[in-house]
Amino acid sequence: MESALQVLSAKEAALRRRSVRRFRPDPVPMSLLKEVLATAQAAPSAWNLQPWRLVAVLDPGLKKALRAAAFGQEAVETAPVVLVVYSDMKDALAHLEEVIHPGLPQERRPAYMDSVLKHFQAMPQEEVEAWGAGQSYIYLGYLLLLLKAYGLDSVPMLGFDPARVKALLGLPDHVRIPALVPLGYGAEEGFPHHRHALERVLTVR
Repeated sequence: MESALQVLSAKEAALRRRSVRRFRPDPVPMSLLKEVLATAQAAPSAWNLQPWRLVAVLDPGLKKALRAAAFGQEAVETAPVVLVVYSDMKDALAHLEEVIHPGLPQERRPAYMDSVLKHFQAMPQEEVEAWGAGQSYIYLGYLLLLLKAYGLDSVPMLGFDPARVKALLGLPDHVRIPALVPLGYGAEEGFPHHRHALERVLTVR
């Protein structure tokens, strides 16, 4: 799928991206949204499990209900699109055959699947789902960067009632929701970056 847009480089997108909470009413073309999401699928995950799942909410009534579940945060209702990023390890592990690389020889596949399943069967389900959420945060980072690269603004929101969001969207109780991501064309620039200098966070040994 090719885009006619001028797509920013990774460096440009990282430096220009801001958290934007006010959006213009202009709709986001579904073709553009799908291109961004298809590109974000390149995000890495251990064992290639890709446990992240998405719900793209466009319906005004549902966005209003989600706003209430997000403690009244306006952007959840006023953004043209709200992406609900969640992880579902039960679904991922139940369909391991979908993520096995086609280059893996057929005779090695059963042993590979068995080793992955045994690893997670030794863990409490809550820990398994927390692991899946951690992988989905990697995806979230890719998503936020790519949205900006393709000319869209966004804000990752962690302030919401997960149980209410799951009930509104009909999601299983066991899934984890790393973030709600309102997105669209910004009606504000957002705050300039204020970040630690590299020397504050880097140790070289």
